[in-house]
Amino acid sequence: MSDSDTQERPRAHHDMGGVPRFLCEEIDTSSHELTAFDREVDALRQVLALKGLMTVDELRRGIEEIPEEDYLRLSYYQKWIRSITATLIRRGVIDEAEIGAKLAEAAS
Repeated sequence: MSDSDTQERPRAHHDMGGVPRFLCEEIDTSSHELTAFDREVDALRQVLALKGLMTVDELRRGIEEIPEEDYLRLSYYQKWIRSITATLIRRGVIDEAEIGAKLAEAAS
């Protein structure tokens, strides 16, 4: 093993294990009800996987690519939908214009 293998690599913002600022925060271990949004995002991810349009590894990678400020602000399933959207755009399944149109449609 070389010296470069044993040197500590910088921690990415999504890698929070042992980070001092999170060590003193109480962990909420209570059960919580999934919202309709949560269930829909999970179902979407399952359908995309069944159709071969997205893997769990792509979901994880997309979540890890979310900028720190957004990563710390977004809920668990908001991170998922952001990753799903980015993956589908990257694969050419959807484009940003389609997303904009759907958002405009939902707002009206």
